[in-house]
Amino acid sequence: MSPFLKFLLRRLLTIPITLVVITAALYGMLMFSPPEERAEIYIPDRLPSNFTEEDMQRLTERIIREHGLDDPFPVQYLRWVSGLLRGQWGYSPVLNGDILGMLAERLPATAELAIYTSLFFIPLGLASGVIAAWKQNRAADNGFRLLAFVGTSIPPFILGLLLMAIFYVALHWFPPQRLGVLQGSFVRSSSFHTYTGLLTIDGLLNGRPEISLEALRHLVLPVLTLSLSHWGTLGRLTRASVIQELEKPYITAARARGVAGRAVVWRHAFRNAMVPALNSTALSAASLVTAVFVVEQVFGFHGVSELITAAIGSTADIPLAVGFAVFSVLLVLPLMVALDIVQAIVDPRIREGLAEG
Repeated sequence: MSPFLKFLLRRLLTIPITLVVITAALYGMLMFSPPEERAEIYIPDRLPSNFTEEDMQRLTERIIREHGLDDPFPVQYLRWVSGLLRGQWGYSPVLNGDILGMLAERLPATAELAIYTSLFFIPLGLASGVIAAWKQNRAADNGFRLLAFVGTSIPPFILGLLLMAIFYVALHWFPPQRLGVLQGSFVRSSSFHTYTGLLTIDGLLNGRPEISLEALRHLVLPVLTLSLSHWGTLGRLTRASVIQELEKPYITAARARGVAGRAVVWRHAFRNAMVPALNSTALSAASLVTAVFVVEQVFGFHGVSELITAAIGSTADIPLAVGFAVFSVLLVLPLMVALDIVQAIVDPRIREGLAEG
């Protein structure tokens, strides 16, 4: 078996193992509550006016018995996981709906925001970091370092409000939410067919490019808000890595052979600096998921963050909070593994070293 195939298999195996560990920890946190408290989730909101304390106690005991809330932890955990695998993620009493269905309904908005942010900040961060290293201590480098410092210093929700005040309130260029009133009403009508859930793509598939353009216009501010801090982190690390590579002997030898400065930077230094840059990208991708939920609230995107907002402060909606946590893990883990695989493709030393270890 080739080293790359061994590396790929090991990385893929980490997904179910990590899921078991994290979901067991999540469910274990619920087990700290006594069965009587967890039984409150299943008690109806409206009870008969003549319902006594003895009736409540009998109802609680029946719920505990029917749902196995006093069974050993492994039994309850396996029952819960088997329900997740069958698509039974529970019911939200606060939002009055099936948790998995509500997550799936709101996922496209969150995914569209995360995808366009990644497509924007990753190439921009890599390119600007390389250019800053190439123009070290000159105007381009100084300007980059200043912008990167500002971008990484301002929290996303403050930056989002600031950008909205400038580009929406003052200039009326880029409005919040996913679409305007007219376009939104058409998208919700029977004339509009949903194929991917991504408005920028579904608009084209419906033969309505103006919908796609309007969706892109609404994405500008949230994508910019999410991208700035991640761009700054990735760009600064890329800059530092390229500068370190430019000081190595093989770069001096390439220059001695008459290789042009641009080729030295992009073909040699940048290629070897990609490994730490991709490490930063993996970390940024993980934190991006959390930041997306914050920015959704700032710009009124009706994404997955609506669910966790509804669950906060409600002890009756523990299933929604746990379902949201599991969903977030399922979102991040494959992304991290995919970036690890890309990193191994770029640097064969990684996959060969891990395959032998």
